[in-house]
Amino acid sequence: MSYSTLTLERTGEIATITLNRPEKRNAISAQMVEDLLCALDEAEHGAARVVIITGAGKAFCAGMDLDGLRALAGHSAGQNLEDSRRMAKMFHRIYAFPKPVISAVNGAAIAGGCGIATLADFTLAAPEAKFGYTEVRIGFIPALVSVFLRRQIGEKAARDLLLSGRIIDAAEAMRLGLVSEIVAAEKLMARAQEVAATLAASSPTSLARTKRLLLQQEDAALHADLERAMHANAEIRATADFREGLAAFLEKRDPKWTGH
Repeated sequence: MSYSTLTLERTGEIATITLNRPEKRNAISAQMVEDLLCALDEAEHGAARVVIITGAGKAFCAGMDLDGLRALAGHSAGQNLEDSRRMAKMFHRIYAFPKPVISAVNGAAIAGGCGIATLADFTLAAPEAKFGYTEVRIGFIPALVSVFLRRQIGEKAARDLLLSGRIIDAAEAMRLGLVSEIVAAEKLMARAQEVAATLAASSPTSLARTKRLLLQQEDAALHADLERAMHANAEIRATADFREGLAAFLEKRDPKWTGH
């Protein structure tokens, strides 16, 4: 298949998905969500044993596309819920993918982009990479990513990142457990390929069953938490603070919160 927002390349037993909107810092659009889901389907059913996800240009993924954010203001409740379900499907697909997934984070990974980067089995990051869940700054909530983040780094650390909306560097992300390894930018993809080759040398059946076992241990709870998060994600969009935060962000001004 051909994709408009990413590329999919296969080299032997390794498939590399490159988010490819460098002029928009690889921001997430509705089309990118669909392309990523299709590329993962293609990688699952192809000969590749390992998947690498990275970004083109200076950013890994800067969160939601501005045009997508503008469109949210006019969405109905049903449209908001459907959009939330698509995002949840994308995050869960990466998290539960039956083959090992490596993210090679070459730059900023913000909001939903941080979710894509850190839901991989292995997250390699350049020293210059930045991570953050900045949703509260624009009156939104990091509902979907919170489901996974609490499981990854614990509740106290998750509260810190989600409530503050602060941006952290690769070193702090590694200390918290979001990053597996920090690699010089010029060696990042070579190291990702090296890790992928090591994984590809193991039994694909063993790897798939290990991943399935890890997921099954809390699968029911995870799906229940995601369902609640999807509704919370959709419902926040009907609030005055969300509309104000979104307008302020797009207009590059400070928001005037009302608490409603």
